[in-house]
Amino acid sequence: MFKKRNWRVKPQSEDSDEKPKREINPEKARQKTFDRAVNLLTYKPRSVIELRTRLLEKDWTTPEIVDSVLEKLKEYNYVNDQQFAKSFAASQIRQKPIGRRVLQQKLAMKKLDKETVAEALEKVLEETPEEEIIERAITKRLRLKGKPETREDAKKFYDYLLRQGFSYDLVSNKMREIASGNYDEE
Repeated sequence: MFKKRNWRVKPQSEDSDEKPKREINPEKARQKTFDRAVNLLTYKPRSVIELRTRLLEKDWTTPEIVDSVLEKLKEYNYVNDQQFAKSFAASQIRQKPIGRRVLQQKLAMKKLDKETVAEALEKVLEETPEEEIIERAITKRLRLKGKPETREDAKKFYDYLLRQGFSYDLVSNKMREIASGNYDEE
């Protein structure tokens, strides 16, 4: 019914497991890499490491070319990790009220170094204090779910605020205010 097939593995030459290397014209590759970098930056701002990773995906470029293109972009101020981190953090807070911890995680996912992340967090939270952000989160939650009536509802509310990245002490204080009825909704 079924024919038995003879599957033989063909011997490979030593060079066959690697892609044949193409000759790279450095000037053409540099221009093409620069154009791709600018194109990627028009879609969304990126950190230097994110952009470097994306540029190295193409086989027509080399790490040396990418590094020179990144230096040129830094000269033109098209990429700047400090500016990127600050604007990214500010936009995240504007979109949804989140606390320091979650914001720090999101910035770390953008492959930014710890000093840049810390600096950006300080500047953004100086402009919009975490107190103000948690107020927005509480107001929104109260508007959607109402004041917690049972102990279980209060626990869910508490957990929600912690998941949003707010500190334990800040959440505890706000929950006490809500429970005592001293919390005034704006």
